[in-house]
Amino acid sequence: MNKPATPNNSRLDRVIAEARRHSNEREATYRERALKLFPWICGRCGREFAGVRLRELTVHHKDHNHDNNPADGSNWELLCLYCHDNEHSRLLDEAARGRSSAGVPSGATHNPFAELRAKLNSKG
Repeated sequence: MNKPATPNNSRLDRVIAEARRHSNEREATYRERALKLFPWICGRCGREFAGVRLRELTVHHKDHNHDNNPADGSNWELLCLYCHDNEHSRLLDEAARGRSSAGVPSGATHNPFAELRAKLNSKG
């Protein structure tokens, strides 16, 4: 008869350490940093996201370079899945028409937070 498996403490410690390492790496990603920097609101349509719906909020690289991830988030904007898809579709459509990307405005056309800093500063 086989003996029941006994837990191996060193294996359990390795699993826990690996889980912690993965958690720290995930928090260091640009998405996690962007979610800490910016309100959980789509920069285009203005919808708010929280709870399980937060996964519908994506990080869009304004210059379309996924390697350009400054710590201040200046190359990012949070967009919902729909607005993010629309942004990339719009750029693909422009490219298909033979228009240069220089004629396509980059970033959001509407910034719902444009006056936020001034309003926050004026209250104090």
